[in-house]
Amino acid sequence: MAWIYLLIASVFEVIFALGTNATDGFTKLVPSLITAVAAGFGIFFLSLALKTLDVGVGYAIWTGIGSVGTVLLGTVIFDESLNLGKVICFVAILGGIIGLKLVDRGSAEAEATTAPATATVPEPVR
Repeated sequence: MAWIYLLIASVFEVIFALGTNATDGFTKLVPSLITAVAAGFGIFFLSLALKTLDVGVGYAIWTGIGSVGTVLLGTVIFDESLNLGKVICFVAILGGIIGLKLVDRGSAEAEATTAPATATVPEPVR
């Protein structure tokens, strides 16, 4: 469930970043409210994800997805430039995100299989 929370948090991160551009320095009320609400929900869902995920992994993935999503949507919504260098760098970020997810899954599985089993034995009735 932590990965779903992280994905939701990342969507709100993109809304926050794009909304910040639309606020005109927080002088426009509606975009400012949307941006503030998106920031709050983004941090809320990130905090839920970090109950399970390592903070370094969760934060890196959150900012990575937020960055890539912001650049891709920024090119569509705000007609921002996108060149080969940016594409290569964002592919590298996506590769890092995938790598972090795979490494985190492996460490969680390893901990689950190597953790000692704890069982309680009931006291005999006298």
